[in-house]
Amino acid sequence: MAGAIIENMSTKKLVIVGVILLLFQAFSFMVGGLIAPSPTTAVHYLATKCVDAVKTSQKEEWFMPWGPDQCSKIKDFEEATAKRIEANNIVFAVHIPLPHREMSPWFQFMLVILQFDIAFKMHNQIEDGAMATMDVRLAYRDDLMGLWTEMAHSIEHRKLNCNFTTSKTPENDGRYYECDLLPFMEVGSVSHKYYLLNIRLPVNERKKVNIGIGEIKDIRLVGIHQNGGFTKVWFAMKTFLTPSILIIMIWYWKRITQMTRPPVLLEKIIFALGISMTFINIPVEWFSVGFDWTWMLLFGDIRQGIFYAMLLSFWIIFCGEHLMDQTERNRLSVYWKQVGPIVFGSFCLFIFDMCERGVQLKNPFYSIWASDVGTELAMAFIIVAGICACLYFLFLCFMVFQVFRNVSGKRSALPAMTKARRLHYEGLIFRFKFLMLVTLACAAMTVIFFIISQVNEGHWHWGGYTVQVNSAFFTGIYGMWNLYVFALMFLYAPSHKRYGDGQSSVGDQGGNSGEDIQLTTTITHVDGPTEIYKMTGKEAQE
Repeated sequence: MAGAIIENMSTKKLVIVGVILLLFQAFSFMVGGLIAPSPTTAVHYLATKCVDAVKTSQKEEWFMPWGPDQCSKIKDFEEATAKRIEANNIVFAVHIPLPHREMSPWFQFMLVILQFDIAFKMHNQIEDGAMATMDVRLAYRDDLMGLWTEMAHSIEHRKLNCNFTTSKTPENDGRYYECDLLPFMEVGSVSHKYYLLNIRLPVNERKKVNIGIGEIKDIRLVGIHQNGGFTKVWFAMKTFLTPSILIIMIWYWKRITQMTRPPVLLEKIIFALGISMTFINIPVEWFSVGFDWTWMLLFGDIRQGIFYAMLLSFWIIFCGEHLMDQTERNRLSVYWKQVGPIVFGSFCLFIFDMCERGVQLKNPFYSIWASDVGTELAMAFIIVAGICACLYFLFLCFMVFQVFRNVSGKRSALPAMTKARRLHYEGLIFRFKFLMLVTLACAAMTVIFFIISQVNEGHWHWGGYTVQVNSAFFTGIYGMWNLYVFALMFLYAPSHKRYGDGQSSVGDQGGNSGEDIQLTTTITHVDGPTEIYKMTGKEAQE
């Protein structure tokens, strides 16, 4: 019986392969820790208060906070009151980036968070459930002397969640509320050098627009974008890993198709995992450097979601195929109770992503966190996703325990064998158990990465608690996935080497026949990639 490489490769060669993979894993962490900068950068902006002296709302007029064509500015609202400037004629202007700098396509995305500086006034307090209404416009240009081109225009509403930590007395007039950060804007590509935000806070007493929101002193923005240096390292990793996985995947499937028997479910699911890994590896992000593809964030989320679904399903099937009786295994329909929830959860992730990033393709100022219902749904979704990920890992641990118990039960036949044959099967069992422990470690790191990514993405909604994820974690986990998939396809590829060729003497042949009956009864009718696979599935036929 030829078997798979994991069973027929010598221990020395297998250790060498393991050490090489371990070195590559360490290198993937070192790339992020020593070469790449932090994944993102946060830049703070203070909006400039410009005066619309013409009292017009012409769309072609833009207010610049600095430069040769800068607007007419005021320092504070006391100056506006003294000059009899109405609130409707004040425009908050923010230029991104700061002076003497440029944005770059290597930044990949631009996320902007907003915070109001609101002073307490006895006669103008923030009402319960106060809603700030903003008339926001976004423009871009690639030349400091060029004209601004409108990119988006929207009327947005954000609920104020502010606390006043001291007593509300006249003595505390002028003290500031502590207000939560608000989601403001997200753009899926940074294909232009300069961006300009013009924000108005229109007041309409009859319609109760911006009434009861307190005395707004300033508007502060935090612009978050991916570091260009990290982007280059990330693209380089993808460019290197894509052909590596693609070549091993083609080689693996070529060996599978050369067999006389048809491939079993376990071999097919390993190949499908290789396809999903290749799909997430393909560095299509290189095109985002030269093209204004705002949908790249959404596309990246879809690719990662497909890989998550494939990886989680693979682990369930991988364990299950070593637990099922021969009458049940090799059928995908048997796993519908386990794989079904994974597919449903992935679909829910897709719908959740489309509800926000899908809409942001048309309106970058939209946010599902802007409403109470949206915030509660988003928070509940993140919490439930984290709980489900933990429950999945516990269930996977239980399945691995069952597999170990099932394999250990087969060892009862080993003492009756000759020493050489017993050591061979003990070696097979040890290798399989080691691979299962590596699988558990990979699953644990994946679950941790998923939870941290979900929390980190919505960190400004968690009351200021931020989970800091450095570059080494990103590159390390990404490298781990590729090395794990690479190892699976290599180790489970059919081996050309046959165990026992030239190893058994004529005298041994008679003794081995009894052992074959004990351990491999009807194994000639059991198709599978490895001896362990066949051992664990023979009970139903016996």
